Amino acid sequence: MSGWVRIAGLGPGDAALVTPEVSDALAKATDVVGYIPYVARVAERAGLTLHASDNRVEIDRSQHALQMAAEGKRVVVVSSGDPGVFAMASAVFEAVENGPVVWRDLEISVLPGITAMLAASARAGAPLGHDFCTINLSDNLKPWGLIEKRLRLAAQADFAMAFYNPRSKSRPEGFVKTLEILREECEPERLILFARAVSTPDEALNISTLGEATPEMADMRTMVIVGSSRTRIIERQGPPILYTPRFTPE
Repeated sequence: MSGWVRIAGLGPGDAALVTPEVSDALAKATDVVGYIPYVARVAERAGLTLHASDNRVEIDRSQHALQMAAEGKRVVVVSSGDPGVFAMASAVFEAVENGPVVWRDLEISVLPGITAMLAASARAGAPLGHDFCTINLSDNLKPWGLIEKRLRLAAQADFAMAFYNPRSKSRPEGFVKTLEILREECEPERLILFARAVSTPDEALNISTLGEATPEMADMRTMVIVGSSRTRIIERQGPPILYTPRFTPE
């Protein structure tokens, strides 16, 4: 088959953080498929068709991309951040597994990108400098009970934690519960980074403690990073540095 699919990460927002590999794929593509705001980040040009769709049709979007590739088109499926982190790579492979056998012979590759989690961590210093975990706080695709279990176990294991989708307008109570759980498991001095819209003109960083944190500090554009018990802050004249030492005593 002459067609192919590239599942690409566009990074956290700044065009400078799109990798050369992804830029090359976009330059060669005949079609780009993705969620409306992500497709809007791709420049229009002759010979390129943009297919933007709603956020809740990931499988339909994946099937469309695979069918176009089977017809000989060069398709890039775009996600923000990295496509393998709460994004389109899994959806495409789910469509492959459950679709026509011929799709399994397509040339499909995943092109990594810089995640919001890593961009936020880098802006603040290195809060993810030791063991950490990532949890999506949205209960759209999994039950809240599972989220709560993972939160408690991660806190008990003393991981630093990075939270995606912390507080939506339709379900603001989820982050309220998250803070309650963390306060049951962690000390009030635990450091928390609220990093909003990192690498965009709306970027804002706020370092708080668990005892002082409020639900209103987060929205769906905010990456929340909760430090481990070892995470510390370096005060200085400029913005403070938040980091987790790599050495952990026995």
